[in-house]
Amino acid sequence: MKTLKGPGIFLAQFVGAEPPFDRLETLADWAASLGYVGLQLPTGGADSIFDLERAAGSQAYCDDVAGMLADKGLQVTELSTHLQGQLVAVHPAYDELFDAFAPAEVRGRPQARQEWAVRQVKAAAVASRRLGLSAHATFSGALAWPYLYPWPQRPAGLVEEAFGELARRWRPILDAFDEAGVDVCYEIHPGEDLHDGATYERFLDLVGGHPRACLLYDPSHFVLQQLDYLAYIDLYHERIRAFHVKDAEFRPDGRSGVYGGYQGWVERPGRFRSLGDGQVDFGAIFSKLAAYDYPGWAVLEWECALKHPEDGAREGAPFIRDHIIRVTPHAFDDFASAGTDAARNRRLLGL
Repeated sequence: MKTLKGPGIFLAQFVGAEPPFDRLETLADWAASLGYVGLQLPTGGADSIFDLERAAGSQAYCDDVAGMLADKGLQVTELSTHLQGQLVAVHPAYDELFDAFAPAEVRGRPQARQEWAVRQVKAAAVASRRLGLSAHATFSGALAWPYLYPWPQRPAGLVEEAFGELARRWRPILDAFDEAGVDVCYEIHPGEDLHDGATYERFLDLVGGHPRACLLYDPSHFVLQQLDYLAYIDLYHERIRAFHVKDAEFRPDGRSGVYGGYQGWVERPGRFRSLGDGQVDFGAIFSKLAAYDYPGWAVLEWECALKHPEDGAREGAPFIRDHIIRVTPHAFDDFASAGTDAARNRRLLGL
């Protein structure tokens, strides 16, 4: 068994224009002061705190970043290309909205935008290798998502065509990560074609069971869609290589349920909460991940409809630390061991 690494924190929700949230170095000081020892770094966007293309081309830059963080008692847990991964596959219904994730020069040009996104995600493979990382966090993108509910009736072959194209786009990216020795960890998430176990299995089959097509486990999304998040670990633990520690609650009533009624996050029956304020059984999750030898980090992703983000971050580090199980090096009943004696074992069995 392995002891999970952590606590880590995903910085995407904290980057901003005001100090200390405007630069990686000052964000690192802030995170370290709260007790975090790992940072998951977002990439992409005009206000990015990490230069992905520079990292892919410069070992010196990666060494400088790693060294700066090490001086503060921190290390990179994973890089994230959630925004760029989303743009690997975009249904035209979302073109205008998702253009905001891309640089100005490719907006309004879906093919150019997709090519840029692929280059970015491949760059993340090289940058991750330079940083000595083994896992990478991203989204799959989506072509079939507008057809999630089968009404009007879906034409025969529509879903198969969408997933075939998704696999075709991702296969060379997965190969690039394989060459770099890094796992691609898809966050199973609404709005992505990979949004539950069934869709992940469909995709995995189409990429030939690719060894780098792995998973980022986030139980909050499963609470909101009423999927058994503990059984999910039993099914897919061999592919789970990243972990977002995020809480959620689902409280349906006579007005709305899983679909949410187009309501805001405060009013929805299903909403994300700060750690400890929702319904996720983290004790069971951390126990299962330890039992299954999960090799990675426990990383806070703060998203909450109610609590201030700085309060959520402050509370998150001790919450994760208290849930990490330092695994035992021996069995609890070893004190009563009678040793190994093959002849005695045969006698006990009457052989």
